[in-house]
Amino acid sequence: MREEHELRPMIRRFSRSLGARLLIGSLLWVSATLVIGGLVLALAFERYVEEKFDARLLRSLDAMIGAAEIDEFGAIRFTRPLDDPRYAEPYSGHYWQVASRDQPIFRSRSLWDHALDPHWDISASHERLYEETGPTGEPLRIAVRDIELPDADTPFRFMVAADTREMRADIAAFRRLILLSLSAFGAALALAILIQLIIAMRPLRAIRRGLSAIRSGRAQRLEGNFPTEMEGLIAEVNALIEHNEKLIERARRHAGNLAHALKTPLTVLANEAAGLETKIGRSDEAHLARVARDQVEVMRRHIDHHLKRARIAGSGGIAARHTPVRPAVERLIRAMRKIHGQRDLVIDCDVPDELVFRGQRQDLEEMVGNLLDNACKWARRQVRVSARLLPASVGEHDPSRLEIRVEDDGPGVVADKRPALFERGHRLDESLPGSGLGLSIVMDIAELHGGRVRLSDSAMGGLAVHLELPASSSSPG
Repeated sequence: MREEHELRPMIRRFSRSLGARLLIGSLLWVSATLVIGGLVLALAFERYVEEKFDARLLRSLDAMIGAAEIDEFGAIRFTRPLDDPRYAEPYSGHYWQVASRDQPIFRSRSLWDHALDPHWDISASHERLYEETGPTGEPLRIAVRDIELPDADTPFRFMVAADTREMRADIAAFRRLILLSLSAFGAALALAILIQLIIAMRPLRAIRRGLSAIRSGRAQRLEGNFPTEMEGLIAEVNALIEHNEKLIERARRHAGNLAHALKTPLTVLANEAAGLETKIGRSDEAHLARVARDQVEVMRRHIDHHLKRARIAGSGGIAARHTPVRPAVERLIRAMRKIHGQRDLVIDCDVPDELVFRGQRQDLEEMVGNLLDNACKWARRQVRVSARLLPASVGEHDPSRLEIRVEDDGPGVVADKRPALFERGHRLDESLPGSGLGLSIVMDIAELHGGRVRLSDSAMGGLAVHLELPASSSSPG
C-alpha cells in the first residue's frame, strides 16, 4: 500500500508532463505505423510467394497435359519426361498423377506405392487448387484439372502436388526478418524522437531557469537565444515583470504617502491630548484626554506597521538580492551594545561566513534587529545569535534555507502565551518601551520571503526565536 501511495503522485506528474505526452503519442503513432507496415509487407510477401508457388504448379500441370497422349493400347503415356528430377525421387515431396475411372492410376515414381486421392466427387473441369496431407504426412499443395484426350472415351484427372513446408519456411524467415528490422528501426526512431524532444524542450528549461534566476534575484529579465516561436512569449513575460514592478512601486508609494499624511495630524493630536491632560483638573475630562491619546497611539502603531509592510512588499518584489548574514548581524550587535550599554550585556555571535540570505539587507536587518532588541530587553546578562544552513527536505521545490536563532537568559515565555506575541500591538509587559509590533513585523517579512518564525525554550533559560529564511548559494552581487 505504501509503494502504491508513493507511486500515484509520480504517475500523475508523468501524465501531466508535456514531454511525456509528446513522447508517448509519438511512440504510439510510430508503433502503430510500423506494426501496420510490417503486417502489410508480410501479407504482401506471403501472397507473392504463394502465387509464385501456385504458378509453378500450374506450369507443371500444363506441361503434363501437353506431354500426355493415348498409345495404341488405349493407355495414357508421356511423350517426353518432365523436367523436374524430384518427380523420380521417392517421397521427395513433388508428385504427379493421372487418374481415370476405368484405367489404373498413372503416377510419378516419387509417389512409390502411394496414390493421391482424386476426389471424383468434386468437379475439376477448371483448374482447382487445394491443400492435403501427402504420403509421408507432409502438407501438399495440389493442382488438379480434368482433360479429355483425343482417342479417349473418358476424361483423365491430371494432378500435380508439391510440399509447402519450404514455402512456409521462407515466409516465416521473411516475417522474422521484418520483425527484427522493424524493431531495430522502431528503436532508432524512438531514440531519435527522444533526442528531438530533449532538444525541443531546452528552451522551456531555459525559461524555467531564467524565471528562477529572476525570483532569486540573479537576473532582472528573461534573456537568451530563444526560438522564434517563443520570442512573443519572452516579450510578454518581460513586459509582465515590468508591469508588476511598476504596480508594486506605485502601491508602495501610495501607502507611504497616505501613512506620512496621517502621521503629522496624529502627532499633533497626541501632543494636544497630552497637554490637555496636564492642564485640566477634572477627572472625567482628564480621562477623555487619556482615551484620545491612547487611541491616537493605537492608530500610530497601525500606520507604522502598514508603512513598514508596504516597504517590505516593495523591496521583496520579483528581483530579490543576496545579503551575507554575518556582516549584517555584526552591525546589529554593535548597535545593540550601544543602545543597551548601561546594562553591560554579553552578546555572542555564532554565524558562519558563507551563509547568504536571499533577500535585501534592509529586510534581514529589520527582522534580526527586532529579535535582538527584544532579547536584549528581557535578557539578564547574555544574548546569543547563531545561524546554520538547514538540511534539504525530500521533494522540496526550493531546498536552500537557513535558520537564525536569537536566544536570551531572561525569564522566557510560557508556551500557551507565545502565540499572542505575534499579535499586532500585543505586549506582555507594558512597563517596557515599545510598540508591540516587533514580532508581528518579523513574521510579516519572513512570510513575504517564504520563511517562518517559531518560538521555543532556550538552553540559556529564556526564550529562543527561530527565524527560518531562504538561503542563496550565490555570492552577493
